Amino acid sequence: MMKISFIGGGNMTQAILGGLLASGHAARDCFVIEPMDSARTKLSAHGVASSAAWDARTLDADIIVLAVKPQVMRVAVAPLAAALNKQVVISIAAGIRTTDLSRWLGGQQSAYQRIVRAMPNTPALVHAGITGLYAMPSVTADEKSAAENLLASVGKTVWFVDEAALDAVTAVSGSGPAYVFYFMEALERAATELGFDAKAARLFALETFAGSVKLARESADSPATLRANVTSKRGTTERAIETFDRTGLKEKFIEGVKAAAARSVELGQELAQEAGAP
Repeated sequence: MMKISFIGGGNMTQAILGGLLASGHAARDCFVIEPMDSARTKLSAHGVASSAAWDARTLDADIIVLAVKPQVMRVAVAPLAAALNKQVVISIAAGIRTTDLSRWLGGQQSAYQRIVRAMPNTPALVHAGITGLYAMPSVTADEKSAAENLLASVGKTVWFVDEAALDAVTAVSGSGPAYVFYFMEALERAATELGFDAKAARLFALETFAGSVKLARESADSPATLRANVTSKRGTTERAIETFDRTGLKEKFIEGVKAAAARSVELGQELAQEAGAP
């Protein structure tokens, strides 16, 4: 059985571990570095060993998952510098480029090349996520397969041949749940302003989104066609869509997603510069 170590034991690590354990992966083959007592308590409940500080057991793994915030990545991986020899390293931190991570992991030696960059999203917490993946050229087919299987435990996976695409993935699906919740929040507010009580407003918003996604999944029609099917001439839906279009809602939304992608690029550049990249 493949051994997996995690640096960072927060929600995404716990989601991945939950998926792995549910698929039959042994808890004894997992290890986590996590400073928060509350998180370690949850890990212990699943039989997963953990440590509050760096522990050499981290290196006794086939895969090491870096699940910390981008801003602390350089410090978090410092104990790994020049200590790796065979492990596949999977980073799920937004914006961190593999070239920078490779340099940090190599220490004074040559850059470490067995790195996969992944961008999952928060629906992974309920095993309904989607993850974009990119592997450095030296990662073998078997290693890519192992990385894919790990992320597939919490949802669907898609490989990209160009790492730059991961910035777009970050903007579309990484940040995407926030966009959905934003519009869900707006629909719920509209319902309350139209007289719904809070409980009914929440129910109608949730079920409308859930049902619409189910319909889109099961239909061969595009979202544009499905929208048109609901939009009767001179009807109520048409009036709402006309209002949205007059305010440029769709264009503003697209503009926002592109801004998120640009921020992902900027974040990687900023973190590299702070770490002393050329």
